[in-house]
Amino acid sequence: MQTIQGKHGNRKILVIDTSVLLHDMQSIHSFPGNDVVLPLVVLEELDRFKERQDLLGSSARYVNRYLDQLRSTGNLHNGVDVGNGQTVRIENELSPLGTQLPSGLDFKKGDNQLIAVALGLKQCHPGATVKVVTKDINLRVKCDALGLVAEDYYRDHVKSVKEGGQMFSGQEAIELADRDIDTFYSQRELEVSDWMPELQPNQFVYATSDLDPKKSFLAIHKNGKLKPVNYKCNSVNARSKEQKFALHALLDPEIPLVSLSGLAGSGKTFLTLAAAMQGFSEKTYKRIIITRSIEPVGKELGFLPGDIDDKMAPWLSPIVDNFRQAFGESTYFEMMRNRGDIDVAPLAFIRGRTFSESFIIVDEAQNTTIHELKTIITRTGKNSKIVLLGDIDQIDTPYIDSYSNGLTIAVEKLKTSDLTCHVTLERGERSELATLAGQML
Repeated sequence: MQTIQGKHGNRKILVIDTSVLLHDMQSIHSFPGNDVVLPLVVLEELDRFKERQDLLGSSARYVNRYLDQLRSTGNLHNGVDVGNGQTVRIENELSPLGTQLPSGLDFKKGDNQLIAVALGLKQCHPGATVKVVTKDINLRVKCDALGLVAEDYYRDHVKSVKEGGQMFSGQEAIELADRDIDTFYSQRELEVSDWMPELQPNQFVYATSDLDPKKSFLAIHKNGKLKPVNYKCNSVNARSKEQKFALHALLDPEIPLVSLSGLAGSGKTFLTLAAAMQGFSEKTYKRIIITRSIEPVGKELGFLPGDIDDKMAPWLSPIVDNFRQAFGESTYFEMMRNRGDIDVAPLAFIRGRTFSESFIIVDEAQNTTIHELKTIITRTGKNSKIVLLGDIDQIDTPYIDSYSNGLTIAVEKLKTSDLTCHVTLERGERSELATLAGQML
């Protein structure tokens, strides 16, 4: 085992798992001031993904190309300084370390080979901090059982939420002087004052009078002013102030990106579909694009027969159900699909496409990584609107959680832009039973 030369006393030796590199291809650059070790088995695992045409394949190819470039500047076996105080090296001395594993761990498995490398580094560098960085929960548990320090990859976590803060809800309740309420109704706007809570662009406000709590208004913050909320939709009536906020955001052509989060049955998909159909009927948009992360709940069904439409049919069922609820039947939905007015765009094949003059619906956005969501959002062309829908309490994708999923990160990072708007729907409308299950189970 080669000796790693640390330049600073607080340097750490970080053994990086394949799951991290596949989750974020830029992670290979993300450990400045530390020594990054890639066990040879990680390269073997990357090799199995390089032929894939999805984001995982792209990540594997990127890391492979980057390592090949490093070969021109140094020997990867000895370690290469990549310029930010970080070194990268490949550890290939696995066999002699196999005896360090407990008898219950099979050395032929990739995770156990990685553990063996980490144990060997810890033995060779008794004064150094050796950490395993992995998105794999089970691998972190095994490391802990063997006395190894292991942690998640935190670069894409939303720290403000993880550290006990609340996710941005998109709305604020404030109490105003009674005269301010009168001013708002008479002038149809109200200047934002310094004493009011700090408001983000396109953040919604529920304002009440300090003299009469029943005297109130709903508004949206735009350019330092509170403006009235417009929630008139041809095919649906809002049932709560949050749904009114959502409809305003969905119907406003000046807000190209809208995100809606909330528990199951709160109306996210229903309101979005109603707004999409209104925009299509008014010729604001020429077509409706529907995409989602294909992540099953429960046991995988295996490969589905048929063409791409047949394969996507089970994943489109929620859209069809909402279409039937809004319009009484689903025949028109199929007619629009046949005419090309509704286009189903599987996430795996969305790279390279451009959607102009389109209303784009991204369902189950909480099951995407931020890199997948970035790929989708950057497909948005001129005069288009994209809507991200999801419930961060219902994540089915391995390796991401409520702090690191694409929806949470997008909401938190984009909330300061006047091109985006977020609404959290706090109340279920599907049925009393559905609301109870969403809150209590």
